[in-house]
Amino acid sequence: MSRFDVTALGELLIDFTENGVSGQGNPLFEANPGGAPCNLLAMLQKAGDKTAFIGKVGDDMFGNMLEERAGSTGIDLSGLVKDPLVNTTLAFVHTLPGGDREFSFYRRPGADMMLTAEEVLRHQDLIREARIFHFGTLSMTHDVVEQASVKAIEIAKEAGCILSFDPNLRPPLWDSEEKAREKITYGFGQCDVLKISDNEIEFMTGKQDLEEGIYDLIRQYQIPLIFATFGKDGSKAYYLPKDKRNGQAGPEDYIKVFVDGFANPDTIETTGAGDTFGGSALHFVLKYGLDGFDEAKLKELLTFANAAASIVTTRKGALCVMPEEEEVAAFLAAR
Repeated sequence: MSRFDVTALGELLIDFTENGVSGQGNPLFEANPGGAPCNLLAMLQKAGDKTAFIGKVGDDMFGNMLEERAGSTGIDLSGLVKDPLVNTTLAFVHTLPGGDREFSFYRRPGADMMLTAEEVLRHQDLIREARIFHFGTLSMTHDVVEQASVKAIEIAKEAGCILSFDPNLRPPLWDSEEKAREKITYGFGQCDVLKISDNEIEFMTGKQDLEEGIYDLIRQYQIPLIFATFGKDGSKAYYLPKDKRNGQAGPEDYIKVFVDGFANPDTIETTGAGDTFGGSALHFVLKYGLDGFDEAKLKELLTFANAAASIVTTRKGALCVMPEEEEVAAFLAAR
């Protein structure tokens, strides 16, 4: 019996989101707890799953805030390291017309970059006692945290965890696009479950036809379960049944299901929508098992995940405002 359903490694940071203008005409920013891996875990907690996090924040006012707010969601933070020598990572989020975003990161260095392999080993039971281990690429942008990530992945594979990967591409955080592609490629080669967005498909494959881009990834990596997300336009699942996982499968061997998105007139920003989708998707992987999907179950997963992501776009931040299962059900019933 696993102690945790999902353990994630990566960044826990402050997302400063725009919140109006002061009386003097200056932009106001709200300090929202964030970071893709913890956002994802917060959604899983709302769905009733048990989660744990491994990462690093500064021993400062923002680190203390993140510890308190993330802890209040129920995520096990015994693997959170607080470093007095480096500041908590900050991201300023500029919302564009339509709700999309641009990021400015304060991370030279930020605490999340300074997690070490030794610190991962100190908390390795959080990985070994989980059913799923989740990671992204922000924990691969610099050598120290990359070594920590590789060690965590080795531990997860040794323990027999399902490995979940979200590239979560943030170009300003990479020294070069070539390095970003190299590390995302590494993630493709390690994972059993991949959540990838439309812009990441094009970035990695060069294909504007996103279906062809996914087919390229399938031919090269044969990842058992892939989720491609297209924002408000919906999402698609590609699932390789267990009896077809022979190392020679092609796109024709995958079950493919598309579900339309829910364009929400109340959308204010899209921060955390992909993480909400990812957490929802992993909830169903836990529910049915990696080997237990069919077309109907994939449709159920995508419908729920699209709805949960749509709800989050109506709120500022993500980590502390994930929807309850009942709220998602009510949202779907109303449509």
